Amino acid sequence: MKTSLSDLTEALLAAAKSAGADAADAMAIDGAALSIDVLGGKLEHAERAEGVEIGLRVMIGQRQASVSASDIKPDTIATMAERAVAMARVAPVDPYIGLADPAQLARGWDIGALELYDPTPEPAPADLVDDAARAEAAALAMAGISTVQSASAAYSSRRLHLAASNGFAGGYQRSDRGLSCVAITGTGTGMERDYHGESRIFQADLPSPEHIGRIAAERTLARAGARKPQSGNFPVLFDERVASSLIGHLLAAINGAAIARGASWLRDAMGHDVLPAGLSLIEDPLRPRATGSRPFDGEGLPTARRVIVDDGVLQSWTLDLATARKLGLQSTANAARGTSAPPSPGISNVALSQSDYSRDDLIAQMGTGLLVTSMLGASINATTGDYSRGAAGFWVENGQITYAVNECTIAGNLRDMLRGIIPANDARMHLSHVVPSILVERLAIAGK
Repeated sequence: MKTSLSDLTEALLAAAKSAGADAADAMAIDGAALSIDVLGGKLEHAERAEGVEIGLRVMIGQRQASVSASDIKPDTIATMAERAVAMARVAPVDPYIGLADPAQLARGWDIGALELYDPTPEPAPADLVDDAARAEAAALAMAGISTVQSASAAYSSRRLHLAASNGFAGGYQRSDRGLSCVAITGTGTGMERDYHGESRIFQADLPSPEHIGRIAAERTLARAGARKPQSGNFPVLFDERVASSLIGHLLAAINGAAIARGASWLRDAMGHDVLPAGLSLIEDPLRPRATGSRPFDGEGLPTARRVIVDDGVLQSWTLDLATARKLGLQSTANAARGTSAPPSPGISNVALSQSDYSRDDLIAQMGTGLLVTSMLGASINATTGDYSRGAAGFWVENGQITYAVNECTIAGNLRDMLRGIIPANDARMHLSHVVPSILVERLAIAGK
């Protein structure tokens, strides 16, 4: 019999009240995850994790404290509440904390419309082994692939329930099925690798293992003979696989916590251009079958579609209740939280405007430059937007890919980069972040 998460959160709230809390909220999560790794067609590693986690936040006036546990016995719940209240009594005063007003709370959502959970049975371990083995075999079947570094299959599901002393209570369930493959070509110092992976909420939507393995192999073979590119200032095209990282830097810069601290390179950008005219960035936490979807945020507020950037102009910060109060604004229902810490602003599903250009069109348009397909490391100055990352991909000359590239660095300033981007039309619509390949007109490249 499954544990009642609703009963657990109610028990936590009751314990908090008995311990002397003025207000409280509680979260309970019940999850299971299974992962399989295959090597040489045989099971290499299997891991399963499952259990229940509970978290409690209490408030004494304008002081708060959070505690969490993986033990759900009544004695543990009572002890958690006592310790949380004791911690809150000596915590620093924060004038901006507090639960939502009851009038702000989400009510009557349609969780079924979001399609966050696949009701088909959990896959047997043998099914995951078969998926990973088939992906590995498909990669090895491609001439030139010397070995497969890893082939992995995974499944997870979890239930979540949130309740608070302001009257909010609600929960939902999620599932995920994934498959990935990493292939290698060459030997010694000439060794190169690449990967392909996919995950879906519904198992039936996942591409075949053969597709996963073949794409991983094709990407790897294209990297054979990679070398450093020339140094200089050139156009850089971020492949769809990595382009969302650029938008991720913008999203981090408009996070209410960073804005409230004054530690953001976009702290003065509200109402100003941050993207080219004609481009918009939309958040939609109610998009069906998307991993970032949710009917309410971590403070029980109803989520809704939100325009972050409209026609290139920044419209909104990303706010929870505390950061909104500090900035004199209203929450954007973006509170995110786990069991062990108070809420903080977090993003859900976003989509960047796409163009009529294909990736090949942008490759032809860039003339000579770098197509980036993978990145490693990062040096991002949060207050100035100065940007530097290691990169690998392909060198483009006269609008044609000429050779694979590795061991180079790209650098620029995010404010300037984002205001001059040109998007393609190749975003994968099932992802939480729907971002196409992006051309940046000029960056510094450090190669040979």
